[in-house]
Amino acid sequence: MADLSLLQDSQEDTDGLLDFVSQDEMLTPLGRLDKYISSENIFNRQMVARSLLDTLRAVSEDERDCVSVLEQIDRLADDSEPTVRAELMEQIPHIAIFCQENRPSIPFAFSKYLLPIVVRYLSDQNNLVRKTSQAALLVLLEQELMERGDVESLVCPVLVDLTAPDSSDDVKTEAMAIICKVAPMVGRDVTERLFLPRFCEMCCDSRMFHVRKVCAANFGDMCGVVGGEATEELLLPRFFQLCSDNVWGVRKACAECFMTVSSASSPDVRRTKLSSLFISLISDPSRWVRQAAFQSLGPFISTFASPSSNASQFFRDEERSGAQTHSTDAEAVCAQQETAGREEQDEDRAAQTAESLTADDSQKCLPSSSEEIPEQELFNSFHFWRTPIPRIDPELELLEEDRRPSAPALDRKHLQELIENLEPHIDDPDVKAQVDVLTAALRATALDSGLEDAFMEPRAARSNPFSSQQPSEHLPADTQRRVTRDDDDSDASDCCLHPEDERKSKQQDVVPQALLEQYLSMTDPSRAQTVDMEIARHCAFSLPGVALTLGRQNWHCLRDTYETLASDMQWKVRRTLAFSIHELALILGDQLTAAHLVPIFNSFLKDLDEVRIGVLKHLYDFLKLLHQDTRRKYLYQLQEFLVTDNSRNWRFRSELAEQLVLLLELYSAQDVHDYLRPLALCLCTDRVSSVRWTSYRLVSDIIRKLSSCSSLLVSFLGELVEKFCHSQKWSGRQAFAFVCQLSIEEECLSLDQFSEHLLPPLLQLASDPVPNVRVLLAKTLRQTLLEREYFLSSVNCQQVALEHTLVALQTDVDKDVKYFASIHPGSTRLNEDAMSTTSSTY
Repeated sequence: MADLSLLQDSQEDTDGLLDFVSQDEMLTPLGRLDKYISSENIFNRQMVARSLLDTLRAVSEDERDCVSVLEQIDRLADDSEPTVRAELMEQIPHIAIFCQENRPSIPFAFSKYLLPIVVRYLSDQNNLVRKTSQAALLVLLEQELMERGDVESLVCPVLVDLTAPDSSDDVKTEAMAIICKVAPMVGRDVTERLFLPRFCEMCCDSRMFHVRKVCAANFGDMCGVVGGEATEELLLPRFFQLCSDNVWGVRKACAECFMTVSSASSPDVRRTKLSSLFISLISDPSRWVRQAAFQSLGPFISTFASPSSNASQFFRDEERSGAQTHSTDAEAVCAQQETAGREEQDEDRAAQTAESLTADDSQKCLPSSSEEIPEQELFNSFHFWRTPIPRIDPELELLEEDRRPSAPALDRKHLQELIENLEPHIDDPDVKAQVDVLTAALRATALDSGLEDAFMEPRAARSNPFSSQQPSEHLPADTQRRVTRDDDDSDASDCCLHPEDERKSKQQDVVPQALLEQYLSMTDPSRAQTVDMEIARHCAFSLPGVALTLGRQNWHCLRDTYETLASDMQWKVRRTLAFSIHELALILGDQLTAAHLVPIFNSFLKDLDEVRIGVLKHLYDFLKLLHQDTRRKYLYQLQEFLVTDNSRNWRFRSELAEQLVLLLELYSAQDVHDYLRPLALCLCTDRVSSVRWTSYRLVSDIIRKLSSCSSLLVSFLGELVEKFCHSQKWSGRQAFAFVCQLSIEEECLSLDQFSEHLLPPLLQLASDPVPNVRVLLAKTLRQTLLEREYFLSSVNCQQVALEHTLVALQTDVDKDVKYFASIHPGSTRLNEDAMSTTSSTY
């Protein structure tokens, strides 16, 4: 009985719920809105806010109903629950877009009902509601949904008031971040009148370093909005103050935006004032400030270029580097900030961690050329790169910097005594690092006294992974092949330069010499320890922009740095150079490229796949800049791209096929037939359909290239028929139909040539046992061949065979073949349908 009673109660509850749902469905959209907007259940009111747009769409035909919904929005905006207000604000941009699209039905809807809510929520007491309104405001400005007058009269004054001294710290920081984002949208006039005075005031806020950091992070954008005159008169004095701020996070933000600030300044101010200011950031006590400064050094140098050179383009092209990006703190200024003391503690801990890691690395050293390497280690590339960076004692580093050739800081006898005293403790990593430094100093004194041969190997004999003379004879042949390149003869003479002469050889007058010397020092191993382990990659990323700024006449200043980067032990550094070598070649011209870039380019061709892909993606761009004789030498090396470290890296082969399409114009028909044709045929049989699809287009372009030479064309067409039309695999026969269709659609050869050499074997595919092949044949005949009057006229000797084949396909047992042979779908093209019938491995 109890179970029966429970069952009856459950049935009654279910019936009541169904009655409630059915009653709710009977209500109009406005009725449901009125019912739930006053609900005591917070979830119901949230759902009302979330469904406002759907309600508006439901009543959009009636202007009065639309106005009623907007009035209810105004009512919902006064809800006491923050989550309801935040949900409403998330819907405001969508509702505003809807109102803009239906402006005739509900004029002035945004300015009268929605904008006041956004403005009011900007100063809401709840943090979530404020942040949601800030995000909504930016969307409305980006979508240009707000009238300029409304922005100036309603929004800007509120933002300025929120940065008043009596505002809370969080509100002030958030408002300043929004002001910096809104400034580029409202333009120069409004920014100068309303925002600029308060921005300058906030830059000097002595109480809130968070506000100063926001100002510093967005300083460049503000300079770009107000222009050069206001920048130099009002903003630069504040920028100098921020660069010497007692909080390292503020100084770091200044370093990150230095390029944009420099771009807004005059050349004279850039050279006389900003250069010295930047040098102070590079030598900042904080490692993180130095790190940001060195990352911005290349972009800053690029601002010294002539306006027509547009050197800054090299710092906006993210694809070129493959992985490198330069970011600011602008997106994180509203996040919860830590105190200045906590930031300094984090910096110290991170610096200590980096030092300990470096000390661990210093334990590793390369075997000399006379040592035997175990057989299992022969192919370990760790042995054949640069010696790991030792941990250098700061005092000894200073001694090295102050050392002069005529008066060494420590004589050879003293250095030898120090080394002998330390050798019993060589097992200690720190002691070993000190011994490495002392040994280097000892070799330096030998160089000064003319005893270089006794203590140092000649430069040509050092272990350079891209040197043509390898000191280690125990390298496997394959390893030697992957790391060998020909050095220029002048390298041997460069090592004999006196340090003072070498410094003079890098003199130029385009940028302040101090900046260039700091940039060249980014490849110094000590920088990796004291600044950033990835500083070499930042140097490589900036190099094309710096080279364009200096001009090809000053390439001698950068050449050694470029060669050092090209032989860096980190593949990411070499990868960055590989992605940009074509841009550098365009800057340097054909003569310098042939002399200095071609050897490095050759070494990249034999590098890791991660590096080779950078060369491959811009293979055409680089080769077209070379002399014809030099360019032709690479025909023999193209086949090496078919071999990859990972056979599943099909995108590598796909990129090769795309580059081969471009390379066709650089070579003669005979070269294309002899060297590019075998590669194309090989790629056409790739196991991945995407590679094959690109290769079919490559084959059709080769047909076009060879059409000027009848003997080569006939030979190639015969090979296509033999390898694909008569293939044992149905995918090969299908490929032949693809190529035929492409050849006609893109007019790769004359219709007479097609009719003579390709049409007869193509028609033979009508009896193919695989339906997919016959489907593609039917598409080719209907959509391509019969579109040409040539194949319908009696002039064509294959007209009868074509008609018989089409009739046979129209009576095919397969319904898809019959469909495509019987009708003519006008919108169906090769690009849309061909891939639907091709096989795919992945």
